[in-house]
Formats: sequence, structure tokens, C-alpha cells
Amino acid sequence: MMKLEMLRVFRIVAEKGSLAAAADALHRTPAAISMTLAQLTESIGAPLFETDRKNRLTPLGRLVLQECHRATDTFDRCTDAIQRHVRATAGTVRIAAVPSAAVSLLPLAIASFRRDHADVRLEISDVDSAAVRRRIHTDDADIGIISATPSDTRKEDVILTDRLGIVHAGNGAIAEALRDPDVRPGWHLLSLEPLIANPLCDMIDHPQVASHLARCTLQARSTTALLTFVQNGLGTTVLPSNAITSGMVNVAFVQPDDPPAYRELRKIRHEEKRLSPVAEAFWNALSA
Repeated sequence: MMKLEMLRVFRIVAEKGSLAAAADALHRTPAAISMTLAQLTESIGAPLFETDRKNRLTPLGRLVLQECHRATDTFDRCTDAIQRHVRATAGTVRIAAVPSAAVSLLPLAIASFRRDHADVRLEISDVDSAAVRRRIHTDDADIGIISATPSDTRKEDVILTDRLGIVHAGNGAIAEALRDPDVRPGWHLLSLEPLIANPLCDMIDHPQVASHLARCTLQARSTTALLTFVQNGLGTTVLPSNAITSGMVNVAFVQPDDPPAYRELRKIRHEEKRLSPVAEAFWNALSA
């Protein structure tokens, strides 16, 4: 029976012109190379070299060499493609996260992860919590980071709890009202400026917030977009306190206490599928 390894050995011998040179190239003994050639010749049923010196091919040998090139090149391309796919799959971690996690959580987790996994590709997509759950369920993401209220009793790993508040322009109506020491920092302040809705607004258990959401005409999910809108005087929105970074111009933050509102960032994964080693490492980095 003709085997691919026989063709590969024959190709190297024909290209090198001797058993010794082929043995060096293949890191095998000349005797082993000679035995493989004998098996190929027996399988074909006709000689492939004109002499025992293996430096001149017969007409059949030249035809077999052409076919060897085709067969071994095709096999090498196939194995390379498979290995590239394995490396790409094993060396990639797909994370679907709510936008605010990219500001408050992911930078530190990525920095920690890359100390030991600098070559791993990280694919980050920012979507809302419902979309994160869908991507985990359909295996379009390895790890998900969602927002949830503390009252949500699902058994999920909480990695951060932060307090929600009102992000407003530093020169807007809310800022002006808060200069009065008699004004209490409450959710009623949202009535002073247009509300820019985002999914975190749904976590506020306050009738005025629900009323403002019903009348809202501007909505965004990206934390960067929300802050830019606020900076430009388009309205106010609800975000966690750590969404406001140092150096931001014309952005202020107030935490209402009627009632105080908290959200949890939780990490989720598919319960019935095992994470790759690098995905498991990133999962652990989220708790570091």
C-alpha cells in the first residue's frame, strides 16, 4: 500500500540526489531511507531511479515526483490550515461586556492577564446585558460581563458592585440647583434636564425615573457617547461613579439617596461548555 510518508521520502531523495543527503535532511539513517524507497518501489511495481546512486530518475520516477509534489504540498497546506485554526481558536478569548465594564473593570483585568498571556488575542464587544446573555448561549462569546441589580438572585459571580448616580453637565441646570445647600441630591433632579436613556436607567426604582424614561427622545449604550452628550449639554444620564475619569471637562456626578441605587457587574459563561485554557485564565483575571 502506497503511503504519504513514502512519497515524502522519495521526493527528498530525488531532490537531494543521494540517500545520505536525504537521511541528513530527514534526520533518519540511510538504511531507513533505503527501506522506505524499496517499499514504494514494490508498491508501484517499477523502478523509480535508473541507478542505485539515486541521482537520476526513470521516466516513471519523474512522473511520480510530480505527483509527490502535488500530494505533499496539498497535505502540508491542509495541516497548516488546521494548525492555524487551532492556534486562532485556542489563542483567542471572546468577551462580550456591557459598555461601562470597559471603563471600570476590563483595563485592570486585561493588564493582569497580559502579564502571562501577551500573545493571546482578546476580542471585546460592548453590548447590553440581554445581548451578552444571548452571545454566551449561542457560543458567540466565551465570557460575558453583565449588569444586574443586587435583587437579582441568579447564581452568578459578582466581580464589582458600584453605586449609580446622575451624570450631568457642570454648567447645566442640575449643577445650578445643587449650589443651593437646601436642595437634596435626589432622583427628582432628572426633571431639570432632558434624560439621555441607557440600560442602567431601568435599574432605578423611582417613579420619576420611569416617567422620564417614557418621555425620553435620546438613547445610547456606549459610555463614551453618553459622556460626550452630557459634556455638550444634550442632557443628563445615569452611570456608575467610576465612569467619570479624572480630567473630564464639564462633567459632574451626584449620587441620589432616595433610594440609593447599586448595580453589580457579574461574569457569566456557558454552563455546559468548558472554557479553553486561555479563556479560563482570563475568567480568573476578572476576579483578581
